[in-house]
Amino acid sequence: MAINTLIVDDEKPAREELAFLLKGFPEINLIGQGKNGVEAVNLIKEHSPDLVFLDVQMPGLDGFGVLKKLVERKARVPHVVFATAFDHYAVQAFDVNAVDYVLKPFDKSRIAKAIARARREMEADTSPAERLEKLVSQLAGPKPAVSSAPVKLLIKSQQRMLLVDAEDLVFATIADGLITVCARETDGTSNYRTLEEMHAALDADAFWRPHRSYLVNIHHIKEVVPWFKSSYMLKMNDKKQTEIPVSRQQTKRLRELFKL
Repeated sequence: MAINTLIVDDEKPAREELAFLLKGFPEINLIGQGKNGVEAVNLIKEHSPDLVFLDVQMPGLDGFGVLKKLVERKARVPHVVFATAFDHYAVQAFDVNAVDYVLKPFDKSRIAKAIARARREMEADTSPAERLEKLVSQLAGPKPAVSSAPVKLLIKSQQRMLLVDAEDLVFATIADGLITVCARETDGTSNYRTLEEMHAALDADAFWRPHRSYLVNIHHIKEVVPWFKSSYMLKMNDKKQTEIPVSRQQTKRLRELFKL
């Protein structure tokens, strides 16, 4: 069964990367791309797609705004897979309402799961409209209060197990499945299995994934260094002044953070 699919994202590199990955799925028939929320509403109305990969963070009418417009107009709602880079509250809402999402930077295996899930729901003739409407209502309501209690992370360093305040964490990186942590006073390794899991335990306003292999504390970024082809490096304020790359997909978030 061919799945007629749309991609909507305001960043051209993100659209191109996702379109390239979707070429690896023969059941996907990519019928169009949009670069903002208004185009998304019009494309969905015009093409009546089966599946839409929809960016959450877009200027003007964002991904949730697109969804709200469709619900308000009682239009046919396609199966939606949200693409998000950093909104942990939104991710929690997706999970609660069984709405699918993929995190940026995109991972082919995660996209495969999203497509498989959409296919199962289509074959079962399950409409996503009710779940998506609940999602819109939940996101429109007040966000839950965030605990102000300091988070401590366990770091293994030279056969010692040290507790480090989250605010002292400079950055973390993963290689070969092992997470290495750099804090203000010590370095070591963490028992977290993934950076996603570590990120979820930390303050979403203070920590950011500039690259698939890194998690950084925004308050410990010392300098933003322009790099080639409009890319950037982050110079951290650890003893080594480590330089961390910013992926193409996260350049938008960098500009939002520091008003570049």
